[in-house]
Amino acid sequence: METSFAAIAEPNRRAILGLLASSEQSVGEIERRLRMPQTSVSKHLRVLREAGLVEARVEAQRRVYRIRPEPLREIDAWLAPFRRFWTAHVDALERHLDRMEQASRKGTKR
Repeated sequence: METSFAAIAEPNRRAILGLLASSEQSVGEIERRLRMPQTSVSKHLRVLREAGLVEARVEAQRRVYRIRPEPLREIDAWLAPFRRFWTAHVDALERHLDRMEQASRKGTKR
């Protein structure tokens, strides 16, 4: 999992994963959509592939990349306790903002 975290620590690799989350993409498609040089895209894809986060298949003269969900499930499972922590805080903030809005409405009705 450390390899996965190291791979997704870089913003361009997260952007590539974001693209691949919606559909398979070739190197050229990623290059165009992210406006990155082909060499950079290939370098980032190599890191993602070595971390097991993406896989490639050959389609005619190009490689098409897609996400491998298994390592992302491991990351998601690791994040679960933290998500519960933040969800509780966000829920508390929402309740506080609702109370403030209600108090504001009562103040304007006078």
